[in-house]
Amino acid sequence: MGSTIPLFKEQSLFVRTKKVLPWILYALLPLALLRLYFYPLPFPPSPETELPHSSTPITITTHSSLSSSSSSSSSSSTPPLFSSPSSTSEKEKGGGDDENERGCDYFNGEWVRDLRGPLYNGSTCSTIKEGQNCFKHGRPDSGYLYWRWKPNRCNLPRFDPNAFLQLIRNNHIAFVGDSMARNQLESLLCMLSTVSEPKLVYRNGEDNKFRKWQFVSHNASVSVYWSPFLVHGVEKSSSGPNHNVLYLDRVDERWGKDMDQIDLLVLSIGHWFLHPAVYYEGGSVLGCHYCPGLNHTEIGFYDVLRKALRTTLSSIIERRGGGGGRENNNGIDVIVTTFSPAHFEGEWDKAGACPKTKPFRNREKEVEGMDADMRKIEIEEVEDAKGRGKEFEGFRLEALDVTKLALLRPDGHPGPYMYPFPFANGVRERVQNDCVHWCLPGPIDTWNEIFLEMMKKWERTAME
Repeated sequence: MGSTIPLFKEQSLFVRTKKVLPWILYALLPLALLRLYFYPLPFPPSPETELPHSSTPITITTHSSLSSSSSSSSSSSTPPLFSSPSSTSEKEKGGGDDENERGCDYFNGEWVRDLRGPLYNGSTCSTIKEGQNCFKHGRPDSGYLYWRWKPNRCNLPRFDPNAFLQLIRNNHIAFVGDSMARNQLESLLCMLSTVSEPKLVYRNGEDNKFRKWQFVSHNASVSVYWSPFLVHGVEKSSSGPNHNVLYLDRVDERWGKDMDQIDLLVLSIGHWFLHPAVYYEGGSVLGCHYCPGLNHTEIGFYDVLRKALRTTLSSIIERRGGGGGRENNNGIDVIVTTFSPAHFEGEWDKAGACPKTKPFRNREKEVEGMDADMRKIEIEEVEDAKGRGKEFEGFRLEALDVTKLALLRPDGHPGPYMYPFPFANGVRERVQNDCVHWCLPGPIDTWNEIFLEMMKKWERTAME
């Protein structure tokens, strides 16, 4: 008899548990669903965006008159956009997360998958140039949108449009150069327009090559000046000589005359120097590049690129380095975006294409040849000008070195989708491709993410 009582209790407990358990599960199910609603599990990528080469990271190794159209948004008493950079502080050498970000080399790293995608798309941004609106023109794959740049030993934060607008409050930024300058500008406008709509206040020139927008919310202006050589030049035309003419000893006044109305210059040149040209310096012909039939010495284009950039940076230092041009002005800030490689497979004018849909793998592509030479010249001239401008407190200059990270993205160009639906009537034998510029949205958005981090770093330096 004594042994039957515990057995009865065990059976009774089992019965009660069996009855209560379903009710407990019913109570937990809504809680689980609520948790998933607020904290969803990551979803797997679609087949077209599946992670390639997951076993091998993608890395790269380092080698050592717009102002007259409206009143300027810059106040004469407004301080410069960036503070004067100083030598690396002890904090920047430190070991904390914030210190690591401060000392980060944003220009070397790898492309990693990011399922969040871009801040905007081809239908939400109204300032995209038609030839770079790849989705609108029917590009069928979307995998190129789901990568982001991961620098070595630190992270590149997602672009914060509010932070950028706050940094340029009461200032005027001008992108000056060739179509790559315009490409970077339009990327920036698209990202900023996610929080504040830019108002177009000026446009002029063929293909609206001179434009200016205002962000009324922050009294800030952003403009673009077409100047493919930065120095004075006459571009080739169908009705004239089949070569460009460059005057290497004077800056292009189409933007130079507005220099005293600009707080930050973003310069970008390179690809136009590859075209046939005759060069002048000191009133006489210096030489030419690919000019058969003309009695000029062939001198190539590398030294010419160097001279053009040196003339440009020297002119900026002379006119604005000491705070010249505006009363109580403290100078000007300058960014030089380095050469962005093309990815033609074959000759660009002979149906050369860029058909890849994924980034290059680790060590699959190195910066070499012309790409390396163009970048080297630009970096050297920036460092030389920084040395010459040291004596001017108001002159700040940095290189936005995108050459390496751009080289690894052969998948980010419009290709045949520079035109609307190029294969709508079947595959044609010959289709022109754009393997120089970048789709919007696309990899070039990263240029501006790094640009913002440079601005934030200089702002922190000012406060130390």
